[in-house]
Amino acid sequence: MDQIEFSWTDWLPWRAWRIVGTVEAADEVPDKLPPKTAILVGTHDNPKWLAFDCPCGESHRIVVALDPKIRPHWKVKSVQRLTLMPSIDALRNQKRCHYVISNGRIHWVRDREKKQ
Repeated sequence: MDQIEFSWTDWLPWRAWRIVGTVEAADEVPDKLPPKTAILVGTHDNPKWLAFDCPCGESHRIVVALDPKIRPHWKVKSVQRLTLMPSIDALRNQKRCHYVISNGRIHWVRDREKKQ
């Protein structure tokens, strides 16, 4: 099992979201990732999962399926300036994190207020 090594430039906070490495299995994803980075599990020809830390700042890991045989699944449209479709909608400790990663940026989805 090869260890992913990060460059000091991977830790720069103003970088765009991007995929910085590939591992064969989900348990090989490093515990600590640089800001705005994701790890691909599988291969570029046969991607299985994408793992990254939620941008909300609560330090929870998001892992989404990329395999079209799994429901739901997501699709990576761009690697260098990460674009991931559809949106991420995670609930953690009764806090909703709903956003789209497009062209390396986070676009938060606002909750609609319920009308009574």
